[in-house]
Amino acid sequence: MNAASETSPPGYLWPRWLFLRALGLIFLSAFYSFAFQIHGLIGERGILPASEYLALVHRELPGIRQFWYAPTLLWFNAGDTALTLIVAAGFLCSVLLVVNIAPKLTVALCTLLFLSCIAALQDFSSYQSDGMLLEAGFLSIFFAPRGLRPKLGAAHPPSTLSLFMLRWEWFRIYFESGIVKLASGDPHWRDLTAMDQYYQNGPLPTWIGWYVQHLPHWYHAGTVIFTLLVELLIVWALFLPRPFRLTCAAIVTALQIGIIATANYAFLNYLVLALGVLLLDDRFLARWLPVPAVDSTLPALRHPVAQWAERGVLGYLFCATIVAFFVQSAFSPWGRPFRVLDPFRIANAYGLFAVMTEARYEIEFQGSLDGVLWVAYPFRYKPQDPREHPGIYAPYQPRFEWNLWFASLGPWQQSPWVVQAQKRLIEGSPSVLRLFQRDPFGGKRPALVRTVLWQYWFTDLATKRKTGAWWRRTEIGPFTGVVGRP
Repeated sequence: MNAASETSPPGYLWPRWLFLRALGLIFLSAFYSFAFQIHGLIGERGILPASEYLALVHRELPGIRQFWYAPTLLWFNAGDTALTLIVAAGFLCSVLLVVNIAPKLTVALCTLLFLSCIAALQDFSSYQSDGMLLEAGFLSIFFAPRGLRPKLGAAHPPSTLSLFMLRWEWFRIYFESGIVKLASGDPHWRDLTAMDQYYQNGPLPTWIGWYVQHLPHWYHAGTVIFTLLVELLIVWALFLPRPFRLTCAAIVTALQIGIIATANYAFLNYLVLALGVLLLDDRFLARWLPVPAVDSTLPALRHPVAQWAERGVLGYLFCATIVAFFVQSAFSPWGRPFRVLDPFRIANAYGLFAVMTEARYEIEFQGSLDGVLWVAYPFRYKPQDPREHPGIYAPYQPRFEWNLWFASLGPWQQSPWVVQAQKRLIEGSPSVLRLFQRDPFGGKRPALVRTVLWQYWFTDLATKRKTGAWWRRTEIGPFTGVVGRP
């Protein structure tokens, strides 16, 4: 590295290249998980068929409003074949983005195809991570270089505004999560006990989290303090001089790696980790990667109209994110100019773990041929057999099992789709049965299906050594009623 490169402003060609490859892999994981689940979730014989949902939207919102409310390509056809084609196309576009072929086009297509799935998934798309990915994908349309094989895209360096907006998303994910922890009034954050039971009570624990759970309270209290410091204070280094920003990148990277190891939050933490790469620059990465050659004599190829269009769109999004944070009421006149973006989920308010879950409940589906002997449907990823160790599945996202965790935290009336899943099991729907590890009835249709609520705890070290059990559990009682054949 020469002296001129030390004094010149740092470029961001390598961070952009690394981020877009990571974004492609994240999209790939999302479409890969859809391939095994989407028919069971919203297919023709799925739990919440997309065709029925879109027909309802059509009846309630005639005219162009229906397409704005549910922005999906499935309006043309919402059958199983159409779902397969959208997922396959998303998978292909993700691969093309990973190998850096027409990244501006492929990231736009990935975003459109992912949105088409999310807009029709109904109860199975209520996660903040979906909004994070859609926002990052949309912003990357402006961030990605032009051309079929642009390599580092040295002729088209990233615009300052698009880089800022992606960093702004990264900042909001952290800072807004810190704010909601304090604003929620949850005493666990104030008395530093938020992490004491965190590892066993999350949606899908890992076996590493099992061991971390058994560390002493002082360690868990320390992680609470560290988390709040990162989210509320350290992330502000983004706006400070370069040495502070690079130090911040190292700290938050360590935090995200720790979260990934101890919990399965699908692609959420991988996306936040990838966004953190944009805190780096070419000068820093030159220690491991060749210094990109930027020809400053190249003419500006972008038309002024395109530049002003980008500024207008991204400026509007920036204002929308400010309003989303400060204006909570859906009826506030301040938010109306920006509420038109809500169905697209590209200008979001974030806030992770505002209130900590105090107990772990699991909903188990059980079927019976005679009403006497009940057999459990085995899950693929959720805790069920106490002797089965928690796995590591992220960035794969089993949306059916994630939703069951959320459903277990309230009465079944808040999650009526659980009853619909029971009905599909009575019908012997192959697509819904594939959401489970296997069909316990070997192709026979059960006469009755019920759901039972259990409470789970991690075992202690002594119990695990003696029995090999990772969990202990006790039956709470019925969750929903029994569903039988009509």
